[in-house]
Amino acid sequence: RDDQIILSAILLLLGSLYLPGGQNLPWWRTDGAVLLALLHAGPVEFLYYWFHRALHHHFLYTRYHSHHHASIVTEPITSVIHPFAELLAYQLLFSVPMITCALTGTASIITFEIYVIYIDFMNNMGHCNFELVPNRLFEWIPPLKYLMYTPSFHSLHHTQFRTNYSLFMPFYDYIYNTMDKSTDTLYENSLKGKEKEVDVVHLTHLTSLQSIYHIRTGFAQYASKPYTSMWQLRIMWPVSWLSMVLTWAYGSWFTVERNSMKKLRMQSWAIPRYNFHYGLNKEKEAINDLIEKAISEAGKKGAKVVSLGLLNQAHSLNGSGELYLQKYPKWGVRLVDGTSLAAAVVIHTIPQGTNQVILAGKISKVARSVAAALCKKNVKVIVTNKQEYHLLKPCIPENEDGNLVLSTTSTAEVWLIGEGLDDAEQLRAPRGTEFIPFSQFPPKMARKDCCTYAMTPAMGVPESMQNVHSCENWLPRRVMSAWRVAGIVHALEGWSEDECGDAVLNLEKVWSAAIMHGFRPVAQL
Repeated sequence: RDDQIILSAILLLLGSLYLPGGQNLPWWRTDGAVLLALLHAGPVEFLYYWFHRALHHHFLYTRYHSHHHASIVTEPITSVIHPFAELLAYQLLFSVPMITCALTGTASIITFEIYVIYIDFMNNMGHCNFELVPNRLFEWIPPLKYLMYTPSFHSLHHTQFRTNYSLFMPFYDYIYNTMDKSTDTLYENSLKGKEKEVDVVHLTHLTSLQSIYHIRTGFAQYASKPYTSMWQLRIMWPVSWLSMVLTWAYGSWFTVERNSMKKLRMQSWAIPRYNFHYGLNKEKEAINDLIEKAISEAGKKGAKVVSLGLLNQAHSLNGSGELYLQKYPKWGVRLVDGTSLAAAVVIHTIPQGTNQVILAGKISKVARSVAAALCKKNVKVIVTNKQEYHLLKPCIPENEDGNLVLSTTSTAEVWLIGEGLDDAEQLRAPRGTEFIPFSQFPPKMARKDCCTYAMTPAMGVPESMQNVHSCENWLPRRVMSAWRVAGIVHALEGWSEDECGDAVLNLEKVWSAAIMHGFRPVAQL
């Protein structure tokens, strides 16, 4: 597991407090940093090279080390299996620089933290199964090719077995002539890549600072579970802030996941911005520019549909995607904000026989669609806020607007809630109330009694969808947000209209199509 290195390093750090000179461990010592770097580049890399090379001797390889290579074939993304004896040897090896610094009185807290982060980052990068080290880095600093390996360098070790033995610094493979001859060629070809066509692109973005670890290129064991804040990620806040700055400066989307279903090829792309960026007026132009370029690139790759997820479709940002259609009316890519399917999911989550609901929270496009559909079904939609009531009133036909009621005394046991709903308003709900979100983000659960909270609009994916190994934010595995599913259904059906701005598709038509293609309500999972 990836966090074994972190946990062992924490133990070493705590243990160093009781070693000579460690009682008053400083935050930073330059001489300790230099010593630690030299010890890693010298003894650690040298011993690892020969230990690793020894493990590939036929006797040791067949008995102990072959499991590691088999695991890479089946689970290429940061999932590495080592026998316990190997793990122990690696931990002891990595602890040599830190223990030496502690014994010599040159240790410091930041040095140890940087070293642990370096080990974990390089280990994950080497097994991430795609090339992400830019060539210009080696052009700027030519000697770096001997001091930093690449994913393609290490991938050859797993396919050729008896080449590229080095840990993170390839210079020992150069010295002992074990560098695979195709290393440079594979690296260059990997950077060029083969431009694969795609049918559907879902545009999402990063949420909290810790979300960078939740995607597949972060920690696989965290990505396979619904997102939640964890202490072991909170203590990595320096790396979280650094990643935020880097992704902000990098200024381009990146692929989070690739899936396939029947003959449909799907990709999820992330805009390198976090939730708080979308609330900054000075960032709106830059974010819209990123989204525009991503949509344009998706079109060049053959995408038929681009769905806008999370805040990428915020009305205050781009009018639910309308801005892009106005600028590029002949784009050729269908834009889908997913309102119709999200609204349909909310309606089908409401218990049968319900004759009245309370609608509370910030009124969104989904809320307007839900309210209109419920009023049409003769279900009373009760609004407690006068301003929200007047926002919804024009969306309801005159012959049905009697089902839209402004009241502060209702005791309805089904609440449809959106963003901006404060704790005090939730506490007004009677015991046993079912809260059903219509927003993209899960609400803060203020009620701890008999009230229940449904999941944000989402559907389970069919068995035919492949490569669904990670969770979409806070949703369970093999469950996708309705906004993302909407784009997939749009492409499967071959619909020619866009769904953005004020446009909304027929809710029952979209729901029936989703069910027909194997998507399931969450309650049936």
